[in-house]
Amino acid sequence: MTLAVPALLITLAVVAASLTLSLGVRSLRRSSGGGPAHVHDLMEVAFLNGGPSRTVDTALATLHSDGRLAIGGPGIASARNTLARDPVERTVFAELAAAPNGALHTLRHAVMRSAAVQEIGDSLAFRGLMVEPRAARKWRSGSIALLVVCVLGLPVSLVATVTVSVVEGSFVPFVFMVLPALVLGMVCGGINASRARARVTPAGRAAVRAYRAAHADRCDVGHLVALNGLRVLPDHALGEQLRTAARLTPGIPRASARRPSPDHGNNSTGYAPAAVIWCAGSASGASSCGSSPGGSGSGHDSGSGGSGGSSCGGGSSCGSSGGSSCGGGSSGGGSSCGGGS
Repeated sequence: MTLAVPALLITLAVVAASLTLSLGVRSLRRSSGGGPAHVHDLMEVAFLNGGPSRTVDTALATLHSDGRLAIGGPGIASARNTLARDPVERTVFAELAAAPNGALHTLRHAVMRSAAVQEIGDSLAFRGLMVEPRAARKWRSGSIALLVVCVLGLPVSLVATVTVSVVEGSFVPFVFMVLPALVLGMVCGGINASRARARVTPAGRAAVRAYRAAHADRCDVGHLVALNGLRVLPDHALGEQLRTAARLTPGIPRASARRPSPDHGNNSTGYAPAAVIWCAGSASGASSCGSSPGGSGSGHDSGSGGSGGSSCGGGSSCGSSGGSSCGGGSSGGGSSCGGGS
């Protein structure tokens, strides 16, 4: 009975910490209600599926597919037509003009860090489709701390049990008194740490699913990359160039401030851009920033909005003839979308 009071206090502390962390992480996953819970354009879809890296890969693949950007070996980009259709494409041409050698991985890294790309994450977070990295960090750190403390608590409680048993000459099952609380803390800590690591909210995943369903007949290269990553890119040579650039792209460091872009298309909702560098965004919570050789640049290639299938629009074929799906199993650059060839 000597350690009954400490055991009760430990149990209450673990339960309180688990409850606080669970509620905090749950609040992150809810839509903030600060804006519309739908995506505005393809770049937002790409950001939700793979963060800044997927967004830039989508822009580069789009520009290359329509001839506005040439990408040759060994990973050198050059502009053929500087007509830009959105702020990200405009940033690509601006960074390319400023680059001394046109290296693809340097261009990719610069665009990932640009305000035009970073503010997409700010807008999505404001509308409750993503979780801001800074907001999730404290809950993930707290969850990991709870997990570690409870794991270390097991051997400590065993030592306390043996010590009291030897000193008092009787067995005091202290370890059994605190074991349920320690197990609860480990389970809650592990689950909440994993949930806090994922950046896309349920509203964000729903928005991507809605976009995928509404554009099931689209077969353009940018659409394929935004939804499924580089693994479904019909042009295998371009895919290899972008994967190589992803391997050479350094991680994005955290930053304390940046200047917002004055012409980003999603600023009409009136949010204030956060002073943070977005470095993730996949549904699985991958945190790398373009350095993964896997193709998507976010550590995982699966989209957050639905299945990771390689077909256009979740498995449906694009077009009435030929029966071929977009991006799935086609040879380099040879797939057609409803062309029947």
